[in-house]
Amino acid sequence: MDVLQYTQAHQKFREHARTFFANEVTPFVDQWEKEKIVPRDIWRRMGREGLLCTTVPEQYQGPGHDFLHAVIVGEELSRTNHYGLLAPLHSDIIAPYITAFGSEEQKQKYLPGCVSGDIVLALAITEPDIGSDVAAMAATAVEEGDEITIDGAKTFISNGIHCDLVIVAAKDPAEKNPYAAVSLYLIENGTPGFKKGSKLDKMGMYSQDTAELFFSGCRIPKENRLGAKGHGFVMLMQKLQQERLVCSLMAVATAEQICEQTLSHCKTRSMCGKPISKSQAIQFKMAEIATEVKIGRAFLDKLIVDHMEGKDVNTETSMAKYWTCEMVNRVVRESLDIFGMDAATENCPLVRTFRDMRVLPIFAGTSEVMKIIVAKDLGL
Repeated sequence: MDVLQYTQAHQKFREHARTFFANEVTPFVDQWEKEKIVPRDIWRRMGREGLLCTTVPEQYQGPGHDFLHAVIVGEELSRTNHYGLLAPLHSDIIAPYITAFGSEEQKQKYLPGCVSGDIVLALAITEPDIGSDVAAMAATAVEEGDEITIDGAKTFISNGIHCDLVIVAAKDPAEKNPYAAVSLYLIENGTPGFKKGSKLDKMGMYSQDTAELFFSGCRIPKENRLGAKGHGFVMLMQKLQQERLVCSLMAVATAEQICEQTLSHCKTRSMCGKPISKSQAIQFKMAEIATEVKIGRAFLDKLIVDHMEGKDVNTETSMAKYWTCEMVNRVVRESLDIFGMDAATENCPLVRTFRDMRVLPIFAGTSEVMKIIVAKDLGL
């Protein structure tokens, strides 16, 4: 029995998502990669097709689906071999902050636009010169009457160019406890004092609009604070389980695609008059790749079930985030070796995958941070 129990409705939704991405995304990926940005309209088209924020409740104009629908969108998006359109970040990592912690007014105001694609979300935590230590951030939030003034800079912000709404983490400079000082704030594009920097030129994920964001005397109403004052760090920690699960899904789904492509290459590429799949060296290497991918899928699917049942699997998702993101990088490197000189040009689809996957063990918590979490849980 499969670990994940998909219904006919799930399968129909998968077919719908696969058709949409095959028609509306895959044919344009090369163009978007050259232009180094996806078109803004693709977000609205995904929204019209019900492919954004699939778990947002119906009362906020969302589909109200279960988390398996989000899994399906992530898996089908991976088939495009392109990571510029980070819809899972918008739908399954950032929007849940508003769903879980937003006031009723905030939910009514923002969630319908997140579902339709009229609002693209970004999450601004990372800062220049500040690594994985959230409590060390320098951005400040000072309350003055009914307003809050935000000052600081954020970097490596995905969806930074297209974003219409940003959840910004900033600290109250008067609070001595660095963890209790952190709060989250909703800042709309166009707010005076909020400026988007240039799109960052990255080694991979060319069409992902990653940018720097700047806040200088950015004044917002107190009603734009997300959740209670000083609870920002706690809220971030509560949502890390699903964030790391989404990252693991991206890694495993991509590894599965790599395995399929490499296996097909082995069966069609000949050397010395016979397919290279007849080489024992190639057979052993493909056996190793397929085994790692299967292990990753089994672990991931179990965690998806546990997560959907509301279990605390924060340590296990940290394990999965570390292992699967390292695994997909191993798989793509080994596959490139099998492709040989066929992987020497951009015509090989795995070349793009190789570049794009390198960042997975770094963002959303580095592999080293994941190991620290696991070690603490082991009592070390």
